[in-house]
Amino acid sequence: MALQISIRRLEDVAIMDLAGRLWVQEPGLHEQVRALLDAGCRYLILNLQRVDYLDSSGLGQMVSIWTSVRSRN
Repeated sequence: MALQISIRRLEDVAIMDLAGRLWVQEPGLHEQVRALLDAGCRYLILNLQRVDYLDSSGLGQMVSIWTSVRSRN
């Protein structure tokens, strides 16, 4: 199943509900995070409850996301 992303925002907090496969063929997550950061979100919560597969590329995306959020204080 392709990665599905639902986003809920509460002021400067974004909750991203992910469902499906977070892997090498799903590069769009990081772009969505960048857009949220550019829109003023300071805190991100990634809900991985419905992610049924995660490979090393998906984990790499999560580390890259953490670095992007951290670099913006």
